[in-house]
Amino acid sequence: MDAIGTEAAKRGTRWLARAGLRPTRQRLSLAALLVGDGVDRHVTAESLHAAAGEAGEPVSLATVYNTLRAFCEAGLINEISVDGSRSYFDTRLDDHPHFFWEEDGRLVDAPAADLEIARLPDLPEGAELSRVDVVIRLRKS
Repeated sequence: MDAIGTEAAKRGTRWLARAGLRPTRQRLSLAALLVGDGVDRHVTAESLHAAAGEAGEPVSLATVYNTLRAFCEAGLINEISVDGSRSYFDTRLDDHPHFFWEEDGRLVDAPAADLEIARLPDLPEGAELSRVDVVIRLRKS
């Protein structure tokens, strides 16, 4: 955890504790990378795996996937599916739309104040709304 930094490690530890997750070495390393600087981010499992390697925190890609899934289940991050083959994990938990830049695969926050959803279809019987993800796909003109 030395390569990540003490303050980032402390912030990651508090983040895990807030959700009641056991602070394993891998979880602490990945938490510090995700929230250690206090900046909201969107990551893929592959980009987080690469960041861990660059920080000198060896962790397998399978462990990254499993850890991100645990973080989602604990309510620490949200998974945003851009298409059937790629998911992003967002540390910002409030409801907000996203822009997805198709050329370089970037997912960024879009202004929530400018989005209006007038209605949603009736939900199937026995279902309740979990959340609505809005991903606006963009390409350079």
